[in-house]
Amino acid sequence: MPDSTPPEARRSDKRLGWRVLIPWLITIVCFSYLYTRIEGAAAREGLDLTSYVLGIFTRVPWHQWLALMIGYSCFFFLVDSLVVWRIINWFNTRVAYTDILPIRGSAYILSIINEQVGKGAMGLYLHRRYGVPGWEVGSSMLFIMFCEFYYLLAWACLGVSLRWSELPPVFHWVPWIAVVAAAFFVLWILYFRGRIAPSSTARDRPIFLAFRKAAPWQYGAIMLLRSPAMLGAIVVYTIALRLFGVPVEFGSMVSYLPVIFFGAATPGPMRSVAIILWVTLFPAYEGEMAAFGFVQHNFFIFFNAAIGLLFLRRANRELFSP
Repeated sequence: MPDSTPPEARRSDKRLGWRVLIPWLITIVCFSYLYTRIEGAAAREGLDLTSYVLGIFTRVPWHQWLALMIGYSCFFFLVDSLVVWRIINWFNTRVAYTDILPIRGSAYILSIINEQVGKGAMGLYLHRRYGVPGWEVGSSMLFIMFCEFYYLLAWACLGVSLRWSELPPVFHWVPWIAVVAAAFFVLWILYFRGRIAPSSTARDRPIFLAFRKAAPWQYGAIMLLRSPAMLGAIVVYTIALRLFGVPVEFGSMVSYLPVIFFGAATPGPMRSVAIILWVTLFPAYEGEMAAFGFVQHNFFIFFNAAIGLLFLRRANRELFSP
């Protein structure tokens, strides 16, 4: 029997299949690479893989690490919610900070799959709860992601400038990336101010509402609002690494963390790209860094999801009640 599915639907199914498949392919490649690196490290110490990995985990003072990470996760949640609250109040509607907490927390549950999925859930909530048109909420979520990119890039530039001679050569590309990004940002602002291509109607679409409304200082304000989370992460990750037996300075973490957080944003389960970056940056501690990256990033996303469970009942009630 001939296939009656329209060609457009078949192409859409193929695109969806690749979107699902690619993150898993990235993860498989990353973990295959990790396996070979850790197996080699175990062999150099005359141990089998299981004994080598268990030895790393048994040396960590887990009670100290757990207290450190729980405190930071709660702090990050409050800062992250503050950023969302500020942007929604600027560009969409008036919402109390305490009313943002339930949906931001609940969105962390979906962020286990992908951060953008969590942002989509926040958009749905604001549309259902406050009547904000979906495209306009989507505009605010895009604004958040846009600012996150420049926020991480700015911190990466600071870190590279502090540790230029100590970092791998690939990090020396960061300033050049920043120059290109800065030029793009200027053009972006001029376009949405109507100084470039004044006859263009693309900027008038609802998905670009936040960018039409935003003044240049508001981009900087969001970066400043989010910066306490980075400062806290630098302290927490440095101390956590030392608990895993890896000597590292606070100044080095200023250089490493923004790039690693870029990797953590790559689609894929278990933040596999971020774990690869840890192992690459600390080649003398391959096993420790693989264990650290896996535990650190996955605890963070799963504990944030646990925070979301505390708010899930209220979020569902507000989202689905008449």
